Amino acid sequence: MTATETAYDQQWAAFRAERAAWARQPLGWLSLTGLHWLGDTEETVDDLPGRWRADAENVYVTVEPGQPELLRDGAALTGSAVLTPGEGALGLQVHTGDRIIEVIRRTGQFALRVHDPAAPTLAAFTEIPVYEPHSRWVVTGRFEPFEQTRVVTTGAVVAGLEHHHTATGTVTFELNGDQRELVVFGSEALGLHVLFTDATSGVTTYGGARRLDLPRPAADGTVTLDFNHAVNLPCAFTDYATCPIAPAENRLPLAVEAGEQDPRREASA
Repeated sequence: MTATETAYDQQWAAFRAERAAWARQPLGWLSLTGLHWLGDTEETVDDLPGRWRADAENVYVTVEPGQPELLRDGAALTGSAVLTPGEGALGLQVHTGDRIIEVIRRTGQFALRVHDPAAPTLAAFTEIPVYEPHSRWVVTGRFEPFEQTRVVTTGAVVAGLEHHHTATGTVTFELNGDQRELVVFGSEALGLHVLFTDATSGVTTYGGARRLDLPRPAADGTVTLDFNHAVNLPCAFTDYATCPIAPAENRLPLAVEAGEQDPRREASA
């Protein structure tokens, strides 16, 4: 470490390297090439093997002899197979060649999401644009847990879908001389986070929401909010994600010029 390099500089470099590695995962979010919603009529989906349909509870796929293999947990699917992904959970994975078909359920609807390591979006990725970190965006807040957790329902970037979040409490802090409050999701045991928008949203940062993870609060509720670590949700990188939008309570009226910027803004400008 040089004389002018601080521990924060080192931590920041490691954090950005971690985020770049996340974006470059061969079958991660930037590898998505499609999101196909299923109906109750059997259909083929682009160039995927099988015929697909869904009812209120399950996804059904029929694989004909001679088609490329569909593998579930290493075993080939033959004839008709039933797949039952959980609501809002990570999808069930079906492999075909180098690609993964992720079978998902969102607000009672089923879809196929296709990951391809040869996706153009992944090949074109260079870096996630980010504001230079500044100490003004590192503030001390106070976490106040709810007596009982609450369910907060938000919309999604896909019209008609909903997300149901477990709200644990609120965090209050001062920013630009004014008292602010955000609803906090998650748990102290597994990790707390906020989803928020601000006056940069839809301008220099992604419009739906950004996420800020919080460290475990001290015994008196004191917690540090480092907005330099605000990150994009997957929907900032792809049209094939179904991310939540920020709840109305978490829409800050000031410009938080910190954290990750909209990765597709420059490409569309």
